[in-house]
Amino acid sequence: MKQPISCYFGTVREKFDRILEKVLDVDAASYFLVLCIITILMLWAKKSLVENETVAFQILQEDGRFGPFQMLNTLQFVSIPIIYGYKISLITFVLWVGAFMFGYKITYTQMWKIVAVSETIFLIPEFLKIIYFILVDFQPTIYDIKAFYPLSLISFFNYDTLALNWHYPLKALNLFEVLYWFVLIEAIHVKAQKKRSYATAIVFSSYVLFFFVWLIYYVLVYD
Repeated sequence: MKQPISCYFGTVREKFDRILEKVLDVDAASYFLVLCIITILMLWAKKSLVENETVAFQILQEDGRFGPFQMLNTLQFVSIPIIYGYKISLITFVLWVGAFMFGYKITYTQMWKIVAVSETIFLIPEFLKIIYFILVDFQPTIYDIKAFYPLSLISFFNYDTLALNWHYPLKALNLFEVLYWFVLIEAIHVKAQKKRSYATAIVFSSYVLFFFVWLIYYVLVYD
């Protein structure tokens, strides 16, 4: 007799929670270092295999104007730990305050590790982006690369005619962002050992709310 779908998903969730529990036991500093290294390697791969193959890049090299561009690239690599540190710390604070409001006992350090682990989900679209532009049968431009974000709402609009203030929000609204919310929920549930419904309430009333407020603000004030 076949198991109901609900039982199947329940089993998958239990396995995922066990894996998540082991990952959350890893030292936060070590995990952050690995996350930065993987991100740097993926950025290098994107630039080497995708961006550096564009016509614009080749023109810069031929005209001897590659110096400033190379400096900008270097800054992108160096800034990765800084950007991660700032982003993770900000989201951690928002979630930690949310947990405190619900009486959820979890330390700031524990929440910081939860957010750092959850950030891993955003490596997937970057990997898919690299694979996509390697496999496409046309010569992409820098514009094409910037316009593309896998499984995002931007795919349903014409990037050329879309108002600039909607570019970032529509790329930010993607399947991986939603997966990020649910990884946060599961991680908080696993770490604090309390009902999943409370973890869901914390994430949606703090981070998700903050996320949509930020997108609305961006659309309204973008110049």
